[in-house]
Amino acid sequence: MTTQTPLRTQVQVSSPLGPLFLVASDKGLTGIYRKKQPLSVSKHGSAATPNQEKHLRRAASELAEYFAGQRTDFTVSLDLDGTPFQKKVWAQLSKIPYGQTRSYKDIAQGIQNEKAVRAVGSANGKNPVCIIVPCHRVIAHDGSLGGYSGGLKMKTTLLEIERQHS
Repeated sequence: MTTQTPLRTQVQVSSPLGPLFLVASDKGLTGIYRKKQPLSVSKHGSAATPNQEKHLRRAASELAEYFAGQRTDFTVSLDLDGTPFQKKVWAQLSKIPYGQTRSYKDIAQGIQNEKAVRAVGSANGKNPVCIIVPCHRVIAHDGSLGGYSGGLKMKTTLLEIERQHS
């Protein structure tokens, strides 16, 4: 028996970071990317389902509000694909308050696994919904920015947007 991959739909939105590509399934937003994603098309065509459209519209609207300094948290439904450990880390990232930062060590302690600092960094880098799950708020223990999968310019811009509106 084969399992079918759920159909996903993608839209492009503009942002202060440049174009962002939002991808959704019927269950929720599955990703935010800086480059268009290759998506398989069902034999019925590529039209979005009503649920996908709802999730994409909500995500686009909430991101626009975030960039305008009018939103500090997100309510769009998420449909994240990851390991149990990654999902635990992403849940902990979501607890970082708007305009604040935490270290990788803080995140490891928050999931009750102090020795998992490097694994936390890896899970952080694989977060498929940057901004909404605020991986940009994680910095090195010494206070430096550390790395960021979207690049340090993007991380700096996101942190600055939050500083301006905190």
